[in-house]
Amino acid sequence: MPEGHSVHRIALQFRRNFVGHAIAVSSPQGRFAADAALIDGQRMVDARAVGKQMFLEFDSGLWLRVHLGIYGAWDFAGEITVDDTIRSSNGRMGQTNQHGTDVGVPVLDSRGEDSIASMGAPRRARLRMSESEKEDETDFVFPPEPVGAVRARLLSETAVADLRGPTACEVIDEQRASEAIAKLGPDPLIDDGPEVEDRVADTITSKQTPVGQLLMDQSVISGIGNVYRAELLYRARLNPHTPGKKVPLEAARALWRDWAHLLDVGVRTGQMMTMDDLSPEDWAKAMASREDRHWVYKREGLPCRVCGTHIVMEMMASRKLYWCPYCQA
Repeated sequence: MPEGHSVHRIALQFRRNFVGHAIAVSSPQGRFAADAALIDGQRMVDARAVGKQMFLEFDSGLWLRVHLGIYGAWDFAGEITVDDTIRSSNGRMGQTNQHGTDVGVPVLDSRGEDSIASMGAPRRARLRMSESEKEDETDFVFPPEPVGAVRARLLSETAVADLRGPTACEVIDEQRASEAIAKLGPDPLIDDGPEVEDRVADTITSKQTPVGQLLMDQSVISGIGNVYRAELLYRARLNPHTPGKKVPLEAARALWRDWAHLLDVGVRTGQMMTMDDLSPEDWAKAMASREDRHWVYKREGLPCRVCGTHIVMEMMASRKLYWCPYCQA
């Protein structure tokens, strides 16, 4: 399932390529036809992500709400650029480690996940944005014909976005959009400040629910999925079964701060990179292979990178949980 960083990157694509333009909206598949007609031809005025959900606002006051869920993905084609706010700390468009060191040329993930190819000058390209981002620069006629079961197609003069397999895709009014956003927990890229940190910490430490479940509760914190949940808990050396009430208040605050840090890294690089203080060589290796990006996620049966204890995988609330029984005892 795409986690928060992916949805924020998708919203950035819409802000750069669609906001300010009249958008032709259709449903090649047919399942979204009635809602598509409500916003067809209107100008998009805003695109925002809140956790795992995205909201596209049109000048009529109607909103398109999309939740990709497990199988959803956006395919972009045309003159694709990414918002200028995604850049390394030295102002260049590129990959950086946590110390701001420029790593050099973009590294293509061995499974096709590319953290940088969608950035830079306009280009004729196809770009799929879901949990991973894949680009195809082969020649094609614009706009390309829809391929497969496209729930919704958004078309401007120069770019097209095709939506497939979302959990939710609906046109709603401003009140319903506000209500949907109000149900979601804080998102570090939207909500900031000590009062938000206090709110999150107070919520976590007031509940008997295990902290491993609380981090996946989108009403507590927005955007965290299975990967970030496992990695945040390991980085905090917290046992995922610890009731929220028994999590020290400062540890709960630190979880929020670390989520803000990891989300920022994910949005800038396009990868769920959760290991800090890597050399440029190790950073490049990790960006090329997701097996080298994480402390515990999908490493069941392998030795912990710190203590050597075998990483455990178990089910928590019907989701796979990865953790180290020693480091997180």
